[in-house]
Amino acid sequence: MKSLTVKESKARKKRKTVLKKIFLYTLLAFFGITMVIPFLWTISTSLKAPGNIFTYPPSWIPNPVRWINYLEAWRAVPFGRGYINSLFIAIVVTVGQVLTSALAAYGFARLSFPGRDKLFFGYLGTMMIPGAVTTIPVFILFKKLPEVLNWIFHTGFWSTPQYLGPYLLGNPIGIDSFFALIAPGLFSAYGTFLLRQFFMGIPGDLEDAARIDGSSHFGTFFRIILPLSKPALATLAIFTFMGSWRNFLWPLIITNSMQMKTIPVMIASFQGLYTTDWNLLMAASLIALVPMLIVFIVGQRFFVEGIRLGAIKG
Repeated sequence: MKSLTVKESKARKKRKTVLKKIFLYTLLAFFGITMVIPFLWTISTSLKAPGNIFTYPPSWIPNPVRWINYLEAWRAVPFGRGYINSLFIAIVVTVGQVLTSALAAYGFARLSFPGRDKLFFGYLGTMMIPGAVTTIPVFILFKKLPEVLNWIFHTGFWSTPQYLGPYLLGNPIGIDSFFALIAPGLFSAYGTFLLRQFFMGIPGDLEDAARIDGSSHFGTFFRIILPLSKPALATLAIFTFMGSWRNFLWPLIITNSMQMKTIPVMIASFQGLYTTDWNLLMAASLIALVPMLIVFIVGQRFFVEGIRLGAIKG
């Protein structure tokens, strides 16, 4: 009887475990489907003719399939130039922000100087300021900067558009310049906080050994801290690239010429005051999605490595 009771209890536990897994997988599948459906609808709409988008009942399979929508979306605006602009800005902002955040985080995590913690908390306090509050002052600063530099150096260079052959490179500084598109994104309190927390988890004995061998602070930073912080650096790089790539408001405000605009601003041009080219808008959105998918897929293994390292530390 006891053996039967033990077997029954084990069978009940097994059934409960199976039922829990079925419920969990069903719930996850439901939420997964709800997140995939908008993406599938975007693909479907991007391949439809304009007259078939709002048919009722809705049709998921386009008939006919219009692959030419992607070509029309590419030609409707200078999409190639927008791609180059967005890639250049996103790459420079990503490299610059990771470098400045890493240097600042190393100083706050490993160096001792008067007022270090107060300065760090003050720096974190800037995260509480909404971006809308600083947009207008920063815009005025970049608008007036070329005038001040022209007055200082007695020249009109700083407000003169530059060209590389037939291609517009924008102004050296100020409105319609790559400098204005890049500079505000080179520094990040969030990135500094993220890397500082990771740097504090690295054993201090490694730095002590490096100093005994005669390594300077910069040598320790570049040879020991950075190689050990690849998961955190990759995470910050991915977040920064995605944020810079999809940034809409600042490029919309700081650029005037179409050749200096970025992908999100060009995509918005498909939506007019009275009409919207939904098929071209969806096609352009999918084209713009490709770099973010590539960056996330490439950096995914660093997320897994960071989770594994965190589990080992715990």
